[in-house]
Amino acid sequence: MPGTRRSGLLALGGIVLAAVLAVIGHLEVSDDLDPWSLTVSDFAVSDRGGVIDTAMAVLAAASLVLLPALRRAGAGPVPLALLTAWSAGLLAAAVVPTNEPGTPMDTAAYVHRYASVLSFLALPVAGWLLARHPVAGAAAWLRGLTAASLVLAGAMIWSAYLGDRALLGLIERLLILTETALLITLALHLVLTRVVDHGVVAPHRPGIPVGSGAATP
Repeated sequence: MPGTRRSGLLALGGIVLAAVLAVIGHLEVSDDLDPWSLTVSDFAVSDRGGVIDTAMAVLAAASLVLLPALRRAGAGPVPLALLTAWSAGLLAAAVVPTNEPGTPMDTAAYVHRYASVLSFLALPVAGWLLARHPVAGAAAWLRGLTAASLVLAGAMIWSAYLGDRALLGLIERLLILTETALLITLALHLVLTRVVDHGVVAPHRPGIPVGSGAATP
């Protein structure tokens, strides 16, 4: 469907824009901030309402663009709800700031933390569920990225609570890269496939495997 392909392209454009803004935001912050130990949120709070916050909002919007196309492709309500939760959590984290590094956490910082946790966990679970559906022609990629995301999320939780924040910034950035790759995989699948009869997917070109039950025109 043309609308499905347009949604995939629009989402890809948003993801690329968010990535570019995030890089710019990191380059603009003070050299005193250490990306190995400080999170993206720590960088963002130093430039409140700046480029990194904008990047998070753009990524949330790009993720929401995927929802109608995935629904047309036959995705179930649970993965769509999880993708919505990912976007909502990401947007909340962009709007509600964390605390400055080295200062006590306030209410806003706790809201930011748990919104981020919601996002980081909701997206890989959604990816795993979509990999079980014919909508996911790239099932192997989705499963691999989901597994990597969950491992990195576990490592991040360990570092934050038990590991004295060892390499917390690096682990979080690897997690963000992995989950962004998961979104790119979904968007590319929508761009490269043609949706038929709500959930039957036929590839535009060889190289993208098709889920069981797929039919060709």
